[in-house]
Amino acid sequence: MARESILVVEDDENIQQLVGYNLAKGGFHVLYAEDGEKAVRIAKQEKPDLVVLDIMLPGLNGFEVCKLLRKDPQTKTLPIIMLTAKSEENDVATGLDLGADDYITKPFSPKILISRIKAALRRKQDADGESKKLDGPLTIHNIVIDPKRYEVKVEGETIPLTVTEFGILALLAKRPGWVFSRQQIIDGVRGYDYVITPRAVDVQIFGLRKKLGEAGEYIETIRGIGYRMR
Repeated sequence: MARESILVVEDDENIQQLVGYNLAKGGFHVLYAEDGEKAVRIAKQEKPDLVVLDIMLPGLNGFEVCKLLRKDPQTKTLPIIMLTAKSEENDVATGLDLGADDYITKPFSPKILISRIKAALRRKQDADGESKKLDGPLTIHNIVIDPKRYEVKVEGETIPLTVTEFGILALLAKRPGWVFSRQQIIDGVRGYDYVITPRAVDVQIFGLRKKLGEAGEYIETIRGIGYRMR
């Protein structure tokens, strides 16, 4: 079986080697890029299974790289983990809003990074498996969710979502009226072994509503409990 490939986008040679060494030791095939332009090029040409992306890069920064990858049909569902020293809440929110699936701040534990990568890859595999089980698109209100194509349309307009946002929307849409706690959303979308706070769920819901526009109002907040699809 071919090893899963990880693209490490990092301009600091020491950090690049540290991440690469631990990934190789963990059984992954590692690709490297020192700047944003090269990262986008390699992602399209080599089609890695996941990207570990720094924000502060020469040329295109990590936010711009993330945005470009999410716009391209070839890479729109590619898992992206941002690894950066920028730990302010606004930076975290920006990364998630632009399409990052996870966010790890420096300094970091290589062991935690590997665990996060494996969790992200499992989520993608699980999503692929669920897509194969479904016969066709799911329609609720004016939202059409196509799990086989990872595509969401609102009144015919395609809405670009991250894998995590897509998973949350699909989870809520499958059981309209059912109230999901934040922990149930975490368990259903991220996996039971994933370390994430309820605050992160709120950030994902905020970004999802924003992207859906007026249709985002169908996702209701149940105070003190969680969320549901109207």
